[in-house]
Amino acid sequence: MKLVSTPRIDFLRTLAAEILHNYGRGRTIIAIDGTDAARRAAFADDLAAVFREQERHVFRASLRYFQHSRAEQQRLAHDTADRLYRVGYDYSALRRVLVEPFRLGGSTGFVTEEFDPDRDAWIQPTWQTAPADATLIIDGDYINRPELHGLWLFSVLLEGEPGNESQTSYLAEVHPRDIVSAVVDETNPQAPRRVLTDRC
Repeated sequence: MKLVSTPRIDFLRTLAAEILHNYGRGRTIIAIDGTDAARRAAFADDLAAVFREQERHVFRASLRYFQHSRAEQQRLAHDTADRLYRVGYDYSALRRVLVEPFRLGGSTGFVTEEFDPDRDAWIQPTWQTAPADATLIIDGDYINRPELHGLWLFSVLLEGEPGNESQTSYLAEVHPRDIVSAVVDETNPQAPRRVLTDRC
């Protein structure tokens, strides 16, 4: 379905064209980073819509649904301001049920959600499969931390100020701006723009 052209959609089309030029065949995983959860999710959703416009098979996921339970977080660390950053996420499960089976290709099934942090409960798994050429777009806090390096073929950082101590720790320790594929200024969400970095 053809999307209505706007500055935002045109920007995303250009970004999608860059990604498809470099990773147009096989399974591609794109990570969306940023400190504003709502903007990050909206950017990922809109990018997915642009890929679908080009008849690309696209799947969406969020790190939010791969967190440890509250009890497990309490077991792993004291209740500090940056506990979510330190031990909040189950990266082993993320790899096991989503990233690794998605990258395998073929008829291997994968799950895009495992745990609901609002209900603090497991989600009944819905197993999906994908064709040989497919894209997974995943957003989340701390998505470029060292434990996840090498999982994404392309990553985008939406620039923004940290909103809590966990994000401050992440930005100070990981410096995602220095390692992502693209940095985007969304001061005006309707007209995002690419930001040149020292790596460009």
